[in-house]
Amino acid sequence: MFASPPLLAQDVIRLSTTTSTENSGLLRHLLPAFEAKSGIKVNVISVGTGKALELGKNGDVDVTLVHARQLEDRFVAEGWGIARADVMYNDFLVVGPPSDPAKVRGSKDVVAAFAKIAASRARFISRGDNSGTDLMEKGYWQAAGIKPAGASYVSAGLGMGEVLNMAAEMRAYTLTDRATYGAYKAKTGLAILVEGDKRMFNPYGIIAVNPARHPGVNYRGAKQLIEWITSPEAQARIAAFKPAGEQLFFPSAAK
Repeated sequence: MFASPPLLAQDVIRLSTTTSTENSGLLRHLLPAFEAKSGIKVNVISVGTGKALELGKNGDVDVTLVHARQLEDRFVAEGWGIARADVMYNDFLVVGPPSDPAKVRGSKDVVAAFAKIAASRARFISRGDNSGTDLMEKGYWQAAGIKPAGASYVSAGLGMGEVLNMAAEMRAYTLTDRATYGAYKAKTGLAILVEGDKRMFNPYGIIAVNPARHPGVNYRGAKQLIEWITSPEAQARIAAFKPAGEQLFFPSAAK
C-alpha cells in the first residue's frame, strides 16, 4: 500500500472561530459540504473572538469567523483583514438557576437585569477571555454603572461551554449566546431568564487575513470559503441547522 500524499498548503484552510460555532455543532453541519465541493480541508481553531482575531493578526490562520463587530471593523481598518462579509446572527441570553434568586425572569432590559443581579449579590460567572460574549457582558456592566467584583463575580477565562457548566454547578448567572446554550441546555438545566432586548443582537462576520500583511496565507482558499458560506446553498444550510428542532443561527449574507 502507498501512503496518501500530504495535502498541499493550498489544499488546507486554517479557520479561527468562536467557541459558539464549534460547541453548537454548526461547523460540523456546514464544513463537510464545503470540503466535499472544494477539495479543501478546513482546520478549525476554536477560541474566543479576541484570540481568533489575534491569530489572524499573527498570520497563524487564513480566515476568521467571529462575532464582535467593533473588533472586526478595527481588524479590517488596521489592515489585518480584508473581504469581510456578514454570515448570520443569533442573540445573547442571560441564563441562570431556575430558582432565579435575583428575580430577573422575563425582563426585556438586559442592563436593568445586570443591575438586579449585582444588587442581589447572586453569583455571576464571566467568560473573562476577551471573547465577543465577554465584551458584550462588560458593555452591559458599564451601561449599568457597575464594576463587578468580589466573591459573587467569577472571571473564569474559559470558553462558553465550560462557563455554562460552571454556572450550573455554582447556581450562578451568566451571559451566553443562544447557540451554545442550546447545545448545553439539557446538561446544565440552566433557564433562560432574560432575552429579547435589541442590545442582545449578536451578528457574525467572516474575514480573510490580508495577504499583503502575511504573504504565506492561503488567501485563495479563504476567499473560496467566504464565497461559499455566503452563498444561497450555505445560507440555507445555516437556516436548516436546528438541533432539537430549534433554529440557533439566522442567515444574514447580502443577497
